Amino acid sequence: MLITGAASGIGRRLAERYASPPGGGAKVVAADLDLTGLERVAADNRWDPEQVTCVALDVRDPAAWDTAVQMAVERWGRLDVLMNVAGVLMPGYVWELTPAQVDLHFDVNVKGVVYGTRAAASVMKPLGAGHIINLGSLSALVPVSGLTLYSASKFAVRGFSLAAAQDLAPHGVSLTVIHPDAVQTPMLDLQVDYEQAALTFSGSRALSVDEVRLAVDKALAGKPMEIVLPLGRGLLAKMTTVAPGMATRIAGRFRVKGRQAQEKIKMGRG
Repeated sequence: MLITGAASGIGRRLAERYASPPGGGAKVVAADLDLTGLERVAADNRWDPEQVTCVALDVRDPAAWDTAVQMAVERWGRLDVLMNVAGVLMPGYVWELTPAQVDLHFDVNVKGVVYGTRAAASVMKPLGAGHIINLGSLSALVPVSGLTLYSASKFAVRGFSLAAAQDLAPHGVSLTVIHPDAVQTPMLDLQVDYEQAALTFSGSRALSVDEVRLAVDKALAGKPMEIVLPLGRGLLAKMTTVAPGMATRIAGRFRVKGRQAQEKIKMGRG
């Protein structure tokens, strides 16, 4: 098993779930750009180095992907599961975007997923088995004003993942893309101070990393092509895809709700 973004947030929780008995005990390559942070996680969880290998991985680098996948194969004979979790989010309206931000979102969120899926598929297809899990977002189903680049990148992740799932299915390899609403992680904490990110906070609550972890368990067991969390918000998001004007009509109400939630969180800090 190879898990990216394993130093924090959802990636960390998944690595803890599958690498740490009694939660898992799988053989894991835990990967992150922040190797120092990842090694702290390994020490905190007392991961057995014979069972868990921590590696630095820049998901933007296809050669680094090939090396990480081959490391798993050489050490344990095969790669059964890839979890593409690493991602970035920088709030901003379209007129505020910089070329560097554009490149970062698409290089990490899109190309990183594409490169990882490609590398894993190259070793899974010959075996006729394996499961790739790509982390999308509810913003892959509804265009989110203020998270313009993030939303666009996650739309791309969804389109790529669903097409790749069809490529791989005849060869015995499964692919699931999971779309959670806002999740309580450092990425969410970053958004509290940005009014551009108000829609992120418009739900009744943030999901926990354990709710995403349960969705991953469900994906591995049932092998669906797509999972949305929570179902109600997911269905509403899909409706706006069918009728894009709906997103504009309802965004104002949800933005007000989100700003109120942001202010409440800020007050709680004090």
